[in-house]
Amino acid sequence: MNGRVFGITGWKNSGKTTLTEKLVSELVRRGRVVSTVKHAHHEFDIDKPGADSFRHRQAGATEVAVVSGNRWALMHELRDEEEPALEAILSRLAHCDIVLVEGYKREAHKKIEARRIEAKDRAPLSAQDPNIVAIAADHAVEGESLPVFDLDDVKSIADFIERITGLSG
Repeated sequence: MNGRVFGITGWKNSGKTTLTEKLVSELVRRGRVVSTVKHAHHEFDIDKPGADSFRHRQAGATEVAVVSGNRWALMHELRDEEEPALEAILSRLAHCDIVLVEGYKREAHKKIEARRIEAKDRAPLSAQDPNIVAIAADHAVEGESLPVFDLDDVKSIADFIERITGLSG
């Protein structure tokens, strides 16, 4: 993997996807080449029943590439394989300046913890994860030794990510 990795973690409904989306936009606006990895529910599917690629997978293909003049996608059916480690996925990405990783709570890359009042669980993750280096919250956070950002202060969070990953140096 060539490029830097930084994660956005948090409980369900903590604002991870919105923060990731805004960070991608901000970093791209700054001229960075950004890729993302999103950990999803086991049953997710990006393919629609009836589509040719879906039919290929249903027939038993392990990998199906769909290619057009605008984009390409590679789908890999795990069949009887274990879910790949984050490192294995990162190694398959093209070169970029930074990869933002959404989810992957237990992986050992640096991450920011998103917290929202409406989150499914509000127990702080930072107490158990030394790789969480900052908090982004939509409410006041007391007694925290890590840097705390407003969840909507994307410019400051992007500045922090560039500093901590060495992108700005």
